[in-house]
Amino acid sequence: MIIFGTKGYLYQLAILTLVCAQCGNPAAHTLRKRVTKFTLFFVPLFPISTKYLTQCTFCGAEQKVTKEQADQLQIQSAGGQAYGNQEQQQHRF
Repeated sequence: MIIFGTKGYLYQLAILTLVCAQCGNPAAHTLRKRVTKFTLFFVPLFPISTKYLTQCTFCGAEQKVTKEQADQLQIQSAGGQAYGNQEQQQHRF
């Protein structure tokens, strides 16, 4: 018997101040990385999917971003153009 499946991880990369495309308010947005890994006998082995997204803390709208855009937003966050450069946090979903 072989037990396999997937397991998801959610990493918070930064908190940025952006204008929301959905509600139009300048609000804090969380920059997150969602990774799905293949598991064998409940041991995560390798990633099969990686997605980046921002979420507005005012209205809750999510927007997908590319890896390059996520890297650029992290650089801006570290450079002081946005606030709240947080340590990477891991959450299971």
